[in-house]
Amino acid sequence: MTLLESPRADVLEDSSSSQKGLPDFTTDEYKDAYSRINAIVIEGEKEAHDNYVSIGTLIPEQAEELKKLAMMELRHMKGFTACGRNLGVKADMEFAEKFFAPLHGNFQSALKVGDLTSCFLIQAILIEAFAISAYHVYIRVADPFAKKITENVVKDEYLHLNYGQEWLKANLETCKSDLVKANKENLPLIKSMLDQVADDAEVLQMDKEELMEEFMIAYQDSLLEIGLDSREIARMAIAAVV
Repeated sequence: MTLLESPRADVLEDSSSSQKGLPDFTTDEYKDAYSRINAIVIEGEKEAHDNYVSIGTLIPEQAEELKKLAMMELRHMKGFTACGRNLGVKADMEFAEKFFAPLHGNFQSALKVGDLTSCFLIQAILIEAFAISAYHVYIRVADPFAKKITENVVKDEYLHLNYGQEWLKANLETCKSDLVKANKENLPLIKSMLDQVADDAEVLQMDKEELMEEFMIAYQDSLLEIGLDSREIARMAIAAVV
């Protein structure tokens, strides 16, 4: 992938505070915050890979298609790893693993009992909507190298979001109560996750309120596509703030 072969020196030449409205990518403060944000996106893509492979064990007839989605996530992980390397930043993977631990635990619990509704909600709706909204906000303030990679990643993430939407839509009649339950258990985790990285996101010029707003718009749009009505969606959205 040619994006990963961009000369580091060329990128860093443009990655300075001289670009109007962008942060200074060379400061220690920026790199410290980026070590955690970058780790989160790397770990998020790794979790996504593992989760799609795991979902394939519950629906073997779709395992090959899910494996293709999983392989996309591995490519994303490599791309974001290159973003950190480009800035000379080592990702804080220990932080990222703890960051995803609650969602990871809930996914694994659902997987063990064959709860496809919760698995799809967590990975293909919540995490994908979270990623898409965060990437859209980040693109506006990213260094040139990371911006190109992130723009390409977003295109793939919509495919993953659509995959989860279609499964839940097709099975909504039988899984709606499980969907509401899974939402209540997992949606509040997104707000707590954003709270954990609010200070780091601010250093990268990503506003926490904007991130949450973008996420809720993407999430509610997904629920609408699945087939829930506006009243049902409003009740489910309350779980994020209660």
